[in-house]
Amino acid sequence: MSVHAAFDLVRDETIPEIASGVKLYRHRKTGAEVLSFVNDDENKVFGITFKTPPEDSTGVAHILEHSVLCGSRKYPVKKPFVELVKSSLQTFLNAMTFPDKTSYPVASQNLQDFYNLVDVYLDAVFFPLLSQDTFRQEGWHYEADGTQMPLSFKGVVFNEMKGIYSSPAAVLGKLSQQSLYPDNAYGVNSGGDPKAIPDLTYHAFTSFHKRFYHPSNARIVFYGDDPADRRLDILEEYLGRFDAAPIDATVRLQPRWTAPRWIESTYAATEDEAGRKAGMVQVNWMLDELDNPETVIALNVLEHILVGTPAAPLRKALTDSGLGEGLTGSGLADDLRQPYFTVGLKGIDEADGGKVEALVLDTLRRLADTGIDPLTVEASMNSFEFALRENNTGSFPRGMALMFRTMRNWLHGGDPFEALSYEAPLGRLKARLAAGERLFESLIRRMLVDNPHRATVLLRADPQLAEAEAAEERARLDAVAASLSEEEREDVVETTRKLKALQEEPDPPAALAKIPTLGLKDLDRANKPIPIERGSLAGARLFTHMLPTNGVIYLDLGFDLRRLPAELVPYLSIFSRALLQTGTAREDFVSLTQHIGRSTGGIGSARSIGVMRDTATTSAWLFLRGKAVPAKAGELLGILNDVLTTARFDNRERIKQMLLEEKAGFESSLSGRGSGIVASRLGAAFNQAAWANEASTGIDYLFFLRGLIRRLESDWSAIEASLRRMRDLLIDRGSMVVNVTADPAIWPAFEPELSHFVAGLPAAAGTPLDWPVAAPRNEGLTFPGQVNFVGKGANLYELGYVHTGATSVALRHLNTTYIWDKVRVQGGAYGGGSSFDPFSGSFVFTSYRDPNLLQTLDAYDQAAAYLRQGVGEQDLVRSIIGAIGAIDTYRLPDAKGFTSLLWELTGNTDDNRQLRREEVLGATAADFRRLGDILGELARVGKVAVLGSEPAIRAANDERGGFLAVTKVL
Repeated sequence: MSVHAAFDLVRDETIPEIASGVKLYRHRKTGAEVLSFVNDDENKVFGITFKTPPEDSTGVAHILEHSVLCGSRKYPVKKPFVELVKSSLQTFLNAMTFPDKTSYPVASQNLQDFYNLVDVYLDAVFFPLLSQDTFRQEGWHYEADGTQMPLSFKGVVFNEMKGIYSSPAAVLGKLSQQSLYPDNAYGVNSGGDPKAIPDLTYHAFTSFHKRFYHPSNARIVFYGDDPADRRLDILEEYLGRFDAAPIDATVRLQPRWTAPRWIESTYAATEDEAGRKAGMVQVNWMLDELDNPETVIALNVLEHILVGTPAAPLRKALTDSGLGEGLTGSGLADDLRQPYFTVGLKGIDEADGGKVEALVLDTLRRLADTGIDPLTVEASMNSFEFALRENNTGSFPRGMALMFRTMRNWLHGGDPFEALSYEAPLGRLKARLAAGERLFESLIRRMLVDNPHRATVLLRADPQLAEAEAAEERARLDAVAASLSEEEREDVVETTRKLKALQEEPDPPAALAKIPTLGLKDLDRANKPIPIERGSLAGARLFTHMLPTNGVIYLDLGFDLRRLPAELVPYLSIFSRALLQTGTAREDFVSLTQHIGRSTGGIGSARSIGVMRDTATTSAWLFLRGKAVPAKAGELLGILNDVLTTARFDNRERIKQMLLEEKAGFESSLSGRGSGIVASRLGAAFNQAAWANEASTGIDYLFFLRGLIRRLESDWSAIEASLRRMRDLLIDRGSMVVNVTADPAIWPAFEPELSHFVAGLPAAAGTPLDWPVAAPRNEGLTFPGQVNFVGKGANLYELGYVHTGATSVALRHLNTTYIWDKVRVQGGAYGGGSSFDPFSGSFVFTSYRDPNLLQTLDAYDQAAAYLRQGVGEQDLVRSIIGAIGAIDTYRLPDAKGFTSLLWELTGNTDDNRQLRREEVLGATAADFRRLGDILGELARVGKVAVLGSEPAIRAANDERGGFLAVTKVL
């Protein structure tokens, strides 16, 4: 059947805003809809999305998202997804469950690789194997190693959601959404509630796939520079196997309320937390369906006006109130059929929940009545417009961002094109504002102040909740065990044994060979260069990268952190924020924030702290990163001069707010960044750079913050003096670096302005200083979570290891085979892996949302034996391909310029990178065995860090003789 016989062309437009031709097709036989973007973006994207509104909180949509990628008709292996991760040049490969949809997107710069990914994903979603064993592994199952052993729950999604429910912020966010939609799909948890997941049956699981995973319920996107006609041929090979089906996947509208509601709940906390300000409150409004693109833009700008910056009026009113320590996850959620807006405070006295709600409502009424500062409106409009025109999605493929932008309308029967063209609605919005219309004040009144569909959620800290929930789960399991006959107990044990055996059984080579992959001949032998010119400017080192940036100047200013004594390193985060968020000699905090928004594309800070290549020298830099169009370059430089030389470090109240926000944000994010926390804790004993990272971002930083907050009242002058001393030491044109990424035509006019700016900065004398390293030890960090994050590591160079580029190939194989199988598949953790820093020699194993502790450490210790077995030719080639894909990651122009700067500052030369590539391409089985040998030494002498529950750490210490020194985090 020809392409034109299979699809009807519904619409064909050229959309200048996204530099694309866009065609909408409808598959004649099934009604599947296809949006085809044609442009010159080499980062090609494919995505297929199904409407999957759940009816309960068993997590069926989420478990299915995991499970369809565990083998299909054409690719009957246990983990085709992992095989692709191992052996693809992909720039994105994942799947996502949302409250009303499930999406499967992929991206690659290589055409054949792209086609391979598309075929595996299409076969996975339409023809998955969905065995009962897959359901048990990815969803949930009872586990027991003997008929007299207690039952336990295991399952990847089960443990993932336990980890999510260990985060108070996640509990508040989910409860806030559900509170607004008690009568439709948004009122349940599509990811799954750990208490409800064990209610899901295998029959309901497979029925959900049969009901929703059909072309008649599909929205499909192609994007990029691949041949457009071939796209439809590929789809017809799959869609043509189906007939049209009547599928009811409608997300029913939530009926509106006539009065607001108040809801209270609890989260698991420690006694210490419950004894201080540990409450959280969030005010939430359900909005109407978004009926036109002008309203969508207006609401997004309004979000920025109200809470988008620290100086935004609603955000500032809350932080200035002293009622809490920082905002909750506030803002607009506009990807639902009926969007919602939310704002709140964490770190409050639980008795003050009503005061916070009143403050929110009073502030909104005042803004609606008396008006919003016109400069705030101008700043937010400029920030939003700049972001639209820049279209900078970072490492996220642009095609995927456009795909998700279309879904808000398209998924619910609306026009997908409406979200793609912004010039006309933006122009109308600007014209209304220019005519004096109180547009945003009207939106505040209509959408928020006068909107009775409001739910306020108060979350209280409960020190008994974790124990109570554990006891409830234990009682549930014991009740099931008591109800089982001896034969049924034996069935559970046999199922446990069978599942473990299946998980350990390798896929047949013939089945693995069916996974499409590139060959070594398809790989480029040379790295892709990033253009760079090296020079100097008014005494500073200068690097320029002439790249097509769509008329934007990207400017990075780097300051050498090695000039700081060790006692000042923990101040780095607060110093970075204080530069931009305290005001200057010429502008207060609010005016400065408005000025940045009105005149630039934004100014932010970043840090890079590591070890230089082939030396033990620390490379540590603080960057201020700004962007602007050429006409505003002078204003960008003026702002940077002001913040660098006259930031108001005497603004005690603002700095106090920042400290409270930092602390509250860290504490609420523990369960989301646990792997990084244990890796940082271990690394602090390896080298000075890792110590500095731990001191400024890790658990040590959290302890420092708590102490600094206590010192605010009694020792403010010393805190202010520390910040001023940091400025005196860091802001020095003689030791700074200047990095510019811009269109070639822009640079000649910008260079003299930049030179004048740099020449006006201070010149300070200073020399690099040494920092300490932490004492190595085994440590258990306790928090009130339901899962663990388990780390073990060592410095391999100190153990005698000699690194080559082939190490990355062996690591890729280790992570995508052994660690994936042992920690995730068999252990039930949500994730696990290992990482190696070739510059410092630091190696760390970590697990993520892990129900185990000692079992995971044992798995790490056995990794050496696995690698010593060597590797087959098929796995070797695939791991080489995957390692090259990681080297050839896709970057937008600003990221290319900044990456090139980091290479310069760490001594990572073009020649070194090319040598590494050649070593990757030349990797052999001997490199795997060599890494295995050194990991055997790590198993013997490596140190352990665990972030986990107190009972889990206590039980591990009881079994292994108190090997973990216990540190209480929360």
